[in-house]
Amino acid sequence: MSAPSLTPSKADPVRPAPPRERKRAPASGGFTRALRRNFTAHGFLIGAVLCFGVFSWYPMVREFFLAFQKTEGGRTTWVGLDNLITVVNDPAFWQAWGNTALFTVLALVFGFVVPFLIAVVINEFHHGQGYLRLLVYLPVMLPPVASVLLFKYLYDPGYGLLNELFTSIGLPEQQWLQDPDISMVAVVIASTWMNMGGATLIYLASLQSIPGELYEAAELDGAGLLRKIWHVTIPQTRLILSLMALMQVIATMQVFVEPFLLTGGAGPEGSTTTVVYLIYQYAFNFNNYGAAAALGLLLLVLLAGFSAVYVKLSRAEDE
Repeated sequence: MSAPSLTPSKADPVRPAPPRERKRAPASGGFTRALRRNFTAHGFLIGAVLCFGVFSWYPMVREFFLAFQKTEGGRTTWVGLDNLITVVNDPAFWQAWGNTALFTVLALVFGFVVPFLIAVVINEFHHGQGYLRLLVYLPVMLPPVASVLLFKYLYDPGYGLLNELFTSIGLPEQQWLQDPDISMVAVVIASTWMNMGGATLIYLASLQSIPGELYEAAELDGAGLLRKIWHVTIPQTRLILSLMALMQVIATMQVFVEPFLLTGGAGPEGSTTTVVYLIYQYAFNFNNYGAAAALGLLLLVLLAGFSAVYVKLSRAEDE
């Protein structure tokens, strides 16, 4: 009798061992690991939401209710549209809106056109652009108070540098901040110098994204610098220019720092009284928080309309 063979035969094939079943981790463990992994990101997100809620959203909601309330002797009562009527009947109301509109128009002339032209000039340089960008953006990095003190020195009617320059070329001296006819222009010039650095860099980045072939084709057609700007540069940056114009309007309608520090807020004969400064007066000089909130609500509604247009244009740019 022969011993049994240990080698498998063709009739009895070897069956592979069944695979071991892996133990499934509980679903809660995966969620815990994901939560632990994203804890830092969620922490920053929650912090940002809390900051927006406390410092942006809550004041807006609170302002809405304050606009229809009045507080006297520690007692708050609902007065409806009385605060709004009080604000509209104030003679300073229409003057403030007129000054704000004038500031916005002048800021578009100076603060919108000048940065674009500076960006075009810098874009023509092939060397030293980094130093030029730093030079243009330097005023933005300065504290606003330091910039205002510099311009108060320049505008001084006695020893100011601008009047010294005017007299040296035979022009009469000017009362820059004391003359109601030119005080707003002086404020706009200071504001433009203080804030044009960011806009200039945005324009410069947009200009550098234009294909060079377009300028080469324009040069072959005999186009000069002005024609290249009009037929190539402006059409290629049209959307950016529209967005920056809307941002300029939204920012300038909230102007407060420059007229407040340069002319004390109101200026000669109220020539630099803006809407935001009038809100400041209602709240902190007249202790009428309801009127201040009503005027702020009007400004909020107007700026919300401009912001809606800005968002629409931004979506069109993304598409």
